[in-house]
Amino acid sequence: MQSENKTLNTPPAIADRLINPVLIAGCIIILVSFAVRASFGLFQLPIAEEFAWPRESFSLAIAVQNLFWGIGQPIFGAFAERFGDRKAILGGGAFYVVGLVLSAYAITPGQHQLLEMLVGFGIAGTGFGVILAVVGRAASDRHRSMALGIATAAGSAGQIVGPPVANALLSQMPWQSVFIVFAGFIMLSMTALLLMRAPKQHQSTGSDEPMGVVIRRAVRDPSFLLIFFGFFSCGYQLAFITAHFPALITEMSGPIIPGSLLYGLGITTLAGLGAISIALIGLFNIGGTLFAGWLGNRYSRKYLLATIYLLRTVVSAAFIMAPITPETVVLFSVAMGSLWLATVPLTSGLVAHIYGLKYMGTLYGLVFFSHQLGGFLGVWLGGALYDVYHNYTLVWWVGVGVGALSAVLHLPVKEYPWSQRPNAAVAA
Repeated sequence: MQSENKTLNTPPAIADRLINPVLIAGCIIILVSFAVRASFGLFQLPIAEEFAWPRESFSLAIAVQNLFWGIGQPIFGAFAERFGDRKAILGGGAFYVVGLVLSAYAITPGQHQLLEMLVGFGIAGTGFGVILAVVGRAASDRHRSMALGIATAAGSAGQIVGPPVANALLSQMPWQSVFIVFAGFIMLSMTALLLMRAPKQHQSTGSDEPMGVVIRRAVRDPSFLLIFFGFFSCGYQLAFITAHFPALITEMSGPIIPGSLLYGLGITTLAGLGAISIALIGLFNIGGTLFAGWLGNRYSRKYLLATIYLLRTVVSAAFIMAPITPETVVLFSVAMGSLWLATVPLTSGLVAHIYGLKYMGTLYGLVFFSHQLGGFLGVWLGGALYDVYHNYTLVWWVGVGVGALSAVLHLPVKEYPWSQRPNAAVAA
């Protein structure tokens, strides 16, 4: 069977403009997908309290979700390149819906952990790997980095609306009903696929070689391995904060004082501050991600990535070393939000620039697997070490260390297309 991208009666390549139907559809799908994903940390306490589970039990379920998101990413990327983007996204949506609905009826840790495998595959099929690949193919060289930044920022927009909506729903109905509502949101987002008529691919760096040849070459390339391992810390930090930061705030932060600015803004409880903090991260990440996409068209992506990881390290270390108060929580959320997903358009753009667009989804999916290995470790360690030490300090410092390592790992990357390397013909 040939790729859907080749069999559709497609128009000529989309005019050289930044905004197009593929980008709009991709933004809608990834916004809803990430709105749901970013809300799982808010279920940590209600589920643990209802079943009297230790913190590690639901943490492991979220960790499994992140791991299978990573496992599914290259699978869905390869499926999209073989059978078509829309089929891959629709399959991801089906996994997502089934996983959420069945999770509403799960009553043991093992059931939740098993069903989060389905949710993880759902996020993989509706998340960055497939969406960024089709958006990248629909964009010209001139607009590609910015288009990837916009699609990534849409995920941040989902992070803004998801936690507050989940918090509001949890105050009105059981957590089981919220899972059902979220499944309905995912189903509605699939209607955006009607806009995603695959355009003729813009020409750029690429290859007519088979997928297996390109993948084998990439995984033997030291630069690919540096990008792979460098993305690990991004997943560790983001997944840990998404899953555990609301609980950390609730249990480690000082009280919200009546008459303070936050109290005057209507933030009167630490649980409410936890939801707002995740939303603030998403809000400021929109600007940070768009700015990173803009910079990626003009400056070295590897140096931009090294700078982002270094700044994350400084911000995280400063937060945990200072007294944790509602005010420092807000400051941290603003600073970390500005750096949150800024790595994604730069990393995906770097993969496309070095190895070409044809198999970008699969290659970025492989890199993203490292991101999700980090996510698995961050979420699971957060729960496991909390049960031992009754705080998150140690697992936080691990995140600081891996962030500093990622800043160093990106520096030796050879940032130019593989075909331009002196040994390219020999390696081929």
